[in-house]
Amino acid sequence: MIPHERISAALKGANAAGRVGLVPYITAGYPDKDKFIDTLRSIASVAEVVEVGVPFSDPMADGVTIQRASHIAIESGVSLRWILAELEAAGNLGAPIVLMSYLNPLLAYGYRKLAEDCVRAGVCGFIVPDLPLEEGDELRAALDTSGLALIQLVTPATPPERMKALCAASKGFVYAVTVKGVTGGASELPPEVPGYLDTIREHTSIPVCAGFGIRAADQIAALAPHTDGVIVGSALVEQLEAGNDPAEFLRGLRP
Repeated sequence: MIPHERISAALKGANAAGRVGLVPYITAGYPDKDKFIDTLRSIASVAEVVEVGVPFSDPMADGVTIQRASHIAIESGVSLRWILAELEAAGNLGAPIVLMSYLNPLLAYGYRKLAEDCVRAGVCGFIVPDLPLEEGDELRAALDTSGLALIQLVTPATPPERMKALCAASKGFVYAVTVKGVTGGASELPPEVPGYLDTIREHTSIPVCAGFGIRAADQIAALAPHTDGVIVGSALVEQLEAGNDPAEFLRGLRP
């Protein structure tokens, strides 16, 4: 199966089974670089898709929890090259892997080599929060050659016509940011979120996944009729930071 289709198929499979897709986020190599693959394998066992963050020195879309995790991972020597080598050595983890990276590490790596190495590593796509749609043609072309997804983000402030363009360009799923601001910052989701998610779904045939501020089972239950998947990031990183079992935490989020 084409890599970006693996992402969509996993989420649609969850929906067909009567549940919302679960997309956990972890920062690669955090909290223990030596246990990265073991942690990832545990999380993948209860997830439809796993989002792996590439540590970056200035993660502007992320709140303090993920910023802290990125800083510690960088200090321990985690890099994009290291992540891909670890994933390639690990083999099939059971769930499609999506890398979340800011643009600079990808530019430094080189787009063509990046796409080739990602295929070998089993990566299925990318989320690049600081890459505007209009500036993404070069990366998109390199990823398309290998069937990799470039997942687009839509926000509550996105105008209708731009929302349509982002949905049309996205592969794998459309990332629906649920709140204004950075990750991990909201304790409650705004009441307009369900209608906002319904609108996004009208513009795309691929799954829509809601992210930012999602950390509890009751939130997920409320969103389930309006989204195909939910992304859980800061709340999971906090569990890892506390030394708790990530798979047990994620199972407890299922509606």
